[in-house]
Amino acid sequence: MQRHDVRFASGTQMCAGWLYEPDSAQTPGPLIVMAHGLGAVKEMGLDAFARRFVAEGYRALVFDYRHFGGSEGIPRELLDIGRQLDDWAAAIHYVRLLDNVDAGRIVLWGTSFSGGHVIEVAKRDGEVAAVMSQCPFTDGFASLRTLGIVSLLKVTVLAVRDTIAALRHSTPVRVALVGTRGQAALVTAPGAVSAYYALVPDDMVLPDQVTARIGMRIPLYYPGRAAADLTMPALFCVCLQDRVAPAKTTLWHVRKARHGQIQRYTTGHFDIYFGEWFERVISDQIAFLQSHVPVTR
Repeated sequence: MQRHDVRFASGTQMCAGWLYEPDSAQTPGPLIVMAHGLGAVKEMGLDAFARRFVAEGYRALVFDYRHFGGSEGIPRELLDIGRQLDDWAAAIHYVRLLDNVDAGRIVLWGTSFSGGHVIEVAKRDGEVAAVMSQCPFTDGFASLRTLGIVSLLKVTVLAVRDTIAALRHSTPVRVALVGTRGQAALVTAPGAVSAYYALVPDDMVLPDQVTARIGMRIPLYYPGRAAADLTMPALFCVCLQDRVAPAKTTLWHVRKARHGQIQRYTTGHFDIYFGEWFERVISDQIAFLQSHVPVTR
């Protein structure tokens, strides 16, 4: 397969991505658009998923949101839901114009926070061929409750301070992405710190904080509600022991998808990026693709 570094416009800035193509591709075919979760970048495990899809004959675009990774955007690590949804729309627009892509067979793939994004984006777009969402963030209030009262209060204080800083155009106030119970962090589930950093390549220095204003917006974000409005096939890979995006709430939302398929895994939020659970999830996702968006029409 071939992997090319690409850039595409989102607003007035550029997003960086990897475009994958199978060596044997002769005619325009389906493409999977992919991006990571909360504060993460494409180097954190997405290459493994993309390569398996491309080995089956699919094309793929893996991209970083503005303000993260190789993409443009100041301040750095600005985690803004609206901007990220716009980046998804820009990525879809970009791949639909590629000569070697069948514009009518674009698939969205998201994980964790982006697992919620793809549900919302697919509803807004209305013309993507299918959606694959793993361990998805679907309900802001449900995820908020996983923090615990001490961490919640600390994050709220930082979020208010950063919101004020933004209004004053001053230096952003930041909050940790992951931490232990009681710390000021967006994710405090048991084992989250070691699991998150296990995704970071050894040669990569990854900022572990984002602008804290996102703490005011996460509780108001409910992408799972869009599942009921999806008109295309959708696969939801749900981790039943998920302590970041609670499975009970996720299942309540995604069961409403008219053409939805749910796969359940008796494991936690971060486990499906590695080993046995990765193999199970990727096999189910490939089977879903071959059933609903085959490489050859």
